[in-house]
Amino acid sequence: MSALSFQTAKDRYWPLFPGILLALTVAAAARFVADHYGAPVMLFALLIGMAFNFLAVDTRFKSGLEFCSKSLLRVGIVLLGARITAADIASLGLSTFVTVVGLVAATIGVGFICGRLFNKGWRFSLLTGGSVAICGASAALAIASVIPHNEKTERNLLFTVVSVTTLSTIAMIVYPILFSLLGLSSSQSGFLVGATIHDVAQVVGAGYSISTDVGDVATIIKLLRVTLLPVVLVAIVFALAGQKRADSGKVRLPLFVIGFAILTIINSFGLLPGFVAKPAVDLSGWLLVIAISALGVRTNMKDMLQLGWRHVAMVVTETLFLLGLALAAVQVGIAG
Repeated sequence: MSALSFQTAKDRYWPLFPGILLALTVAAAARFVADHYGAPVMLFALLIGMAFNFLAVDTRFKSGLEFCSKSLLRVGIVLLGARITAADIASLGLSTFVTVVGLVAATIGVGFICGRLFNKGWRFSLLTGGSVAICGASAALAIASVIPHNEKTERNLLFTVVSVTTLSTIAMIVYPILFSLLGLSSSQSGFLVGATIHDVAQVVGAGYSISTDVGDVATIIKLLRVTLLPVVLVAIVFALAGQKRADSGKVRLPLFVIGFAILTIINSFGLLPGFVAKPAVDLSGWLLVIAISALGVRTNMKDMLQLGWRHVAMVVTETLFLLGLALAAVQVGIAG
């Protein structure tokens, strides 16, 4: 590398370093708390990040935090595709597959109905409905990346991540007790855990707290919901194709969505070796936590507290709707 090109690269990327280091430090702290105390890593990444909000106005950190919350986020979403395999999906059976797809579509639809009831815009409706329906914080981050932004987008995104992570943690404790009281079989409990809890980590925690068989089924069901994320993202992009974005003109299919879809297809056909897939999934987890940490630092708690009860009511309503619909599917025998 010539001295000129080195200097150019330094001038371009060195200003990002302080913000990246700050986000990485917050992410490492959140990981430590999660690993040692069983806490939800996404929630603590946000909370710890918010404690450093006073640094968000410092110009030394601004560009790096923005890089983490956008560019690293998109790389992390692409690598999520390494979670899915065709064998996992095929093992579910056609009726279960169709039921999961129906649950996701219905929950997103209810998000728009709740938006009308609680007087919220379509962006927030899509953000909350999609995150509840698919995979919690990861889905919220991905959906926020493809919808047109306005002055409320980042605040709504942070609220959605906090709320779905909190509800996932509550569900991880309550749902196993509820399903046990209902006298459900292992396959039924596994289906319900995987189909109704928002975040992957909480699905795993709830499923394996019941039994190994329940945990295995719950994980597969959850991964199927994750598989639907690129489909939903593509549908959103095409639905918004005629609209304008303030930052980049017409809505187009982002490269990270294409990358996510391609990696999902590759892994679904068993073409991604295990020694590549596992590090990719681990790296994806880290990148998403770093992105959430950066968003946390950029979040003003005062703005969050001004959102009001309607925001909470929407996410709770969508969560209860998903649980009720999944229970109905199990009771009529079309799933589990």
